[in-house]
Amino acid sequence: MLFAATSINYMDRQVIGLLKPTLQQSIGLTEVNYGYIVAAFQVAYTVGLMAAGRVVDRVGTRAGYLLFMALWSLAAMAHALARSVVGLGIARFFLGLGEAGNFPAAVKTVADWFPQGERSLATGIFNSGANVGAIVAPAIVPWMILKFGWRGAFLATGLISLPWMVWWFRSYRAPAEHRMRTESGSHISREAGVQAGRDIPWWKLLTYRQTWAFSTAKFLTDPIWWFYLFWLPSFFDSRFHLGLSHLGLPLIVVYNISAIGSIGGGWLPRLFRRVPMDAAKARMCAMLV
Repeated sequence: MLFAATSINYMDRQVIGLLKPTLQQSIGLTEVNYGYIVAAFQVAYTVGLMAAGRVVDRVGTRAGYLLFMALWSLAAMAHALARSVVGLGIARFFLGLGEAGNFPAAVKTVADWFPQGERSLATGIFNSGANVGAIVAPAIVPWMILKFGWRGAFLATGLISLPWMVWWFRSYRAPAEHRMRTESGSHISREAGVQAGRDIPWWKLLTYRQTWAFSTAKFLTDPIWWFYLFWLPSFFDSRFHLGLSHLGLPLIVVYNISAIGSIGGGWLPRLFRRVPMDAAKARMCAMLV
């Protein structure tokens, strides 16, 4: 379910990059305006990330995930109502707010359902959904645009979330509420119990060197990933003159390689632990690689 949600998240996110050449003609979108729209999404995403984790902790992953996906799905469909660059920017801002909830909710779910030794692989698997979503989008969105227009493409990708929301609401429960009572479930519950009960304030988090190390790593890698996501389709179009019908294959190649890296990055710590190596050091070595 986490893998599917992350795939949908990135498919909704990437549509704007694929539609950029079309929007330049239909509503007069310029390179500068497009940059502002991308910035609106990222500002909202930053704000949303800082709030989303606390919201999920308070209301639980089941309700929290539904809340954030409902918000980003409505925002994705609202793009179809845009008549100007400003309207597109507003829709993009709310898409960023909603989509920011995906990863905090998914990581919290992994922490609830997996013992420590399996979390990096589980995270790598659901995180590879980002690449799958970025692969599916260039495979189907150009066809949608040619068939239904750019407004129809926004509506269709926004509606894809509905079956997942029903699936999640009907199927997901926290381990303590789930009907399965297995030895593995008991182990997870014991491990979660050891870690529970710590409500860490913001200022305290900023005193940990791990917080700054992880933030620095994200600072170095995220700009490259965001460039791939939002600017690569238009780069291929302007530099190599690939139209909508030819954009799919090179983008699919890029994100397939990234999917291998995502799952491989989650698997590497398990390999390092056989050396033997403790969990923290194994994860650090995987990040270094």
